Amino acid sequence: MNKLSDEIINSLSINLREKIKHIIYKNISIEEIRLRTQKPLILNANNKDYFYDERTKNLNLKMDNPYIVTRDDIEQTFQIICKYSIHSFMDDIKKGFITLRGGHRVGLVGKAIVEDGQVKNIKHISSLNIRVSREIIGASDKIINHIIKNDNQINNTLIISPPQCGKTTLIRDIVRNLSNGNERLGFRGMKVALIDERNEIAGSYLGIPQMNIGIRTDIIETCPKDVGIMMLLRSMSPNVIVTDEIGNESEIKALYTALNGGVGLITTVHGDSIEDIKSRKELSNLLDKELFQKVILLSAKEGPGTIDKVYDLEEKRWYFAT
Repeated sequence: MNKLSDEIINSLSINLREKIKHIIYKNISIEEIRLRTQKPLILNANNKDYFYDERTKNLNLKMDNPYIVTRDDIEQTFQIICKYSIHSFMDDIKKGFITLRGGHRVGLVGKAIVEDGQVKNIKHISSLNIRVSREIIGASDKIINHIIKNDNQINNTLIISPPQCGKTTLIRDIVRNLSNGNERLGFRGMKVALIDERNEIAGSYLGIPQMNIGIRTDIIETCPKDVGIMMLLRSMSPNVIVTDEIGNESEIKALYTALNGGVGLITTVHGDSIEDIKSRKELSNLLDKELFQKVILLSAKEGPGTIDKVYDLEEKRWYFAT
């Protein structure tokens, strides 16, 4: 279904709400709503920017009669998102995003108030980015057989993906499959520990996951990945740890610690190819066959979530997802 959810529409200012709820989407699936002060209202779908046309009251790829977002639009939307209690959401504001019911995430920027190298507040909000969260049950079915090793073990797996190619949707469904088990493959399910640093995978709202992440999944939200890995190893006895967007040496070091503790690993990294990861010094260790056995390469060739192929680091050969 392409229509935006009530949770998203009701988070907007009354002015924007009236415009967006009457849009006819014509088989496009909105991924982002971009609000920038004194700039055109833009809705993004399939890496294309659609402008709200004031004349037709609909979306247009051309910027002919765009609606210009006002400061009041931004301020009212921000107040609604914070339930008119900005102080209550200060911890989220300092991180630069707020999660809505339904798992949708609102990014925000403005004037950052920094003390001792830490962001203490963001004032004079100038842009809001509402990212629409959609789960696709079964998104990982084509490649789950490459991840599951036997009835109680997995192949440690690295997912390489450019931005906006569906990696969060894929990893969320992998978590569901591993947590619930997969009868077709004779896999009984295992304890999954999810480090959801930006609250995108589970989309928790007031501590309750809004997405289907399985029955054996424990979540730690908005925690740095290296810190979260150590906490989970000490406290939750996981069979597998899942994270998103590994990006520095301390996080990779924590992955090795988990590996030495006998815990399986699933994670993602931004990139275009295996060669891209090899060329970046801080990430090249991710392709150590002792750390990961499988690499899944994503693209948007046939839309977000296109699984290009799977590489076996031990066999040194490519497989096509089937």
